[in-house]
Amino acid sequence: MSVSPPSAEHQAHLRGLLEAYMAKKGLRSTEQRRLIVNEFFKAPAHVTIEELLAQVRAIDPRIGYATVYRTLKLFAECGVAHERRFHDGVTRYEIAHEGEHHDHLICIECGSITEFEEPAIEKLQDEVAARYGFTVRSHKHELYGLCANCSARSG
Repeated sequence: MSVSPPSAEHQAHLRGLLEAYMAKKGLRSTEQRRLIVNEFFKAPAHVTIEELLAQVRAIDPRIGYATVYRTLKLFAECGVAHERRFHDGVTRYEIAHEGEHHDHLICIECGSITEFEEPAIEKLQDEVAARYGFTVRSHKHELYGLCANCSARSG
């Protein structure tokens, strides 16, 4: 599953979520936050704070780590982004897509992350939950192993 940047319509929706949340919390929209939002929408999927910081600092070197960190936390709080923590302990952020769910294949050798959707897995999870009278609110499915390139290299 390839990850494409959010459409202009989806970006507008996410910006609306952020603005409404900030207004509710009494936060103001600053030039630095707007730059971070714009660059986040251009960033690769599963971006780290450090990666986004480098991207943002290429435009405005005055922006600090703490500003990017707090802004990404804000994105996660209001539903603009999802925080992901894989086995390496590094927090990554990905753009939230309403109503969409995907899972991850994580290579333990090179660190590549591949997103996938598999309806059979989703159906089986629903069946297992129903069998136990369990109501699923959310879940994550992460598979750790070697990607095709690393598998080929290791023989």
